[in-house]
Amino acid sequence: QVQLVESGGGLVQPGGSLRLSCAASGSIFSRSSMGWYRQAPGKERELVAAIVRDGRTKYVDSVKGRFTISRDNGKNTVYLQMNSLKPEDTAVYYCTLGTYLGNYAPQYWGQGTQVTVSS
Repeated sequence: QVQLVESGGGLVQPGGSLRLSCAASGSIFSRSSMGWYRQAPGKERELVAAIVRDGRTKYVDSVKGRFTISRDNGKNTVYLQMNSLKPEDTAVYYCTLGTYLGNYAPQYWGQGTQVTVSS
């Protein structure tokens, strides 16, 4: 069984930065791909960023150049560095562990962490 625990969310002003962390239990972290999803009120959940086992990364167009996903296999942790935050980045952010075979497919979900961008 895999457990994912997110941290690092909060309230930040437009233009500010936050770093989300996600610690994973279990022994499959280094063999897995990881992804961050978000869901804003009234909107569908979307994949924001994913990092494949070999370190390749994928981003949704709206965050390219502002967000960076990274992983530390020694700590079983994945990060999402978010810079130049905008009000439209406000959402609940979910950490996931999954597979990547051309597209990212999540298998396990964290509980989510709220990110609010507002002045």
